[in-house]
Amino acid sequence: MADNVAVIAGAGQGLSASLARLLGREGFRVILAARNVDKLAALVKETGAQAIETDVSDAASVERLFEAADKAGPLEIAVFNASGRTRGPIAELDPEAVKQALLVGAYGGFLVGRQAARRLLARGSGSILFTGASASLKGFSGSAGFAMPKFGLRGLAQSMARELSPKNIHVAHFIIDGQIEPAGQVADADRPDRRLSPDAIAETYLAVHRQHRSAWSFEVELRPWVETF
Repeated sequence: MADNVAVIAGAGQGLSASLARLLGREGFRVILAARNVDKLAALVKETGAQAIETDVSDAASVERLFEAADKAGPLEIAVFNASGRTRGPIAELDPEAVKQALLVGAYGGFLVGRQAARRLLARGSGSILFTGASASLKGFSGSAGFAMPKFGLRGLAQSMARELSPKNIHVAHFIIDGQIEPAGQVADADRPDRRLSPDAIAETYLAVHRQHRSAWSFEVELRPWVETF
């Protein structure tokens, strides 16, 4: 519905920017949440979105984000695109860095999902969309600090889907299995489309949001044609 609100938490270049452009064209009032909103200045100017400084790992900060979104209009879509990661051999990982990755990547998803659910339950409809990765399904060697938050986020999404789907709220989790094409990078002539197009991913997010509730997807895996399973 035109003029309804879409919140994108963990906004930056790439997928978040593609989502902001697409949702803006579709008539949504887009709210971009990031720790550093200065980096979003060009995107805000381009799309007319509103940027709000937010720490997704802080409950009060996330509450302020959604209170600001309330002033823009009724929430229809919330996208959690924030990610916490730290990599390295398990014996050498910095405990504080791992803790922060969990706070951003999993606890942050809970905080954003909680605030979104409160509003969508009152509305009686809407979508909460979570961005996962290959690490949501597979814990690779040296990647414990990334796999833990991604596994946690997937578990959160599963639990929320089972609770909220019967209440007409669509919760979906997306496995991004491959590298997203960086903004402004020229594609390799010998291997076209070997990276995921952020615009194509954004189109899939919107398509899932618009699915008829008789055939909702919970999990969608997206990978380029050259990526192995």
